[in-house]
Amino acid sequence: MTDRVPASGTVHWVGAGLSTGSGLAALCATADRVLLWHRTEDRAAEALAGLGLTGRAEPRALTGAGALDAAPAPGDVVVSMLPAPRHAGLLAACVRAGAHFACSSYVSPELSAEAERARAAGLVVLTEAGLDPGLDHLFAHSLIGRARARIGEHTPASYRLTSYCGGVPAVPNDFRYRFSWAPLGVLGALRSPARYLEDGAETVAGRPWEATRPLVLGGETFEAYPNRDSIPFIDQYELPAAWTPRTFVRGTLRLDGWLKAWQPVFEELTTGDDERIAALARELAAAHPTTEADRDRVVLSVSLDVDAGEGRTWTGAYLLDLTGDAGESAMARCVSRPLALGVRHILDGGLPAGLHRAARTAQRSDRWLAELADDGLEFTLTLGQ
Repeated sequence: MTDRVPASGTVHWVGAGLSTGSGLAALCATADRVLLWHRTEDRAAEALAGLGLTGRAEPRALTGAGALDAAPAPGDVVVSMLPAPRHAGLLAACVRAGAHFACSSYVSPELSAEAERARAAGLVVLTEAGLDPGLDHLFAHSLIGRARARIGEHTPASYRLTSYCGGVPAVPNDFRYRFSWAPLGVLGALRSPARYLEDGAETVAGRPWEATRPLVLGGETFEAYPNRDSIPFIDQYELPAAWTPRTFVRGTLRLDGWLKAWQPVFEELTTGDDERIAALARELAAAHPTTEADRDRVVLSVSLDVDAGEGRTWTGAYLLDLTGDAGESAMARCVSRPLALGVRHILDGGLPAGLHRAARTAQRSDRWLAELADDGLEFTLTLGQ
């Protein structure tokens, strides 16, 4: 087996979009050297100035597909904040350079294939280490570990696990939404069927918004709907084989009133082709621009209820509810800080070579959550009787 390539201490942060925030500052405090890559060197310098990091990280120009090919040295860490389809190509460049890789996106088949080559080369590939995916995984594994300790690994039981996350406007608007990522991506997610478990049966919502339901958190009513395919996460979360899922759904949160406000959008999604949906995304971006005065809000709720019968039950829930400020959006904080923590564990040798997600065990999840809390990321854990 190839030994893990030692980390050099240098981090290349590639991209400075809406999800780049104080996690980058945290890396500037811990890494030996940080380089921020953006469309031009001037844009990179502007982004660093906006984050208060001028002089603490080096601006670089991301010009052309091969701009990064010769830049990383063996043992460097490359953090991709680029769109998900570009991750596999960047990881391939990392394998050629002998550099480690990290991103906050889901594992795609293309990324998985490259990750196997990275493992063989002694390189770490960290994925799903942002908000959703990322913090949601940490919350889920932590809850599952606590329930396993209370109910028992081999005790027959049924369970209900729900995980809902959403970026919404801090001050509700008529549209009941604030774009915290590309409008075309938002519409694309709504056009993708959602598969999940409900009342013990596999369910598919061809139009996810039609499965929207009210969800009360902290006395406030939200609207929640399933998102994409929840079923594979039953295996990924490694719940005890003796436990039977009754409900298992991962989905999206919106403000109360979103379903009504978005009816014209849903009509377009139902009848429009790809060209029309792309045009709609541009229209929505123009009609609902985000200004510097706007403040966003991120809400993430993960809950687990386990029933072993004869009055033996366990319930637990994590809730994160953060509002952005003038210095940083809530979305940037919630994506960049967990990702930066994962990069720190690549730098300190805490992650072995191969493919990793933010969490695979309750022990590591609890450790990461404690570290994130120490870093100032606020969330609450509520346990039932």
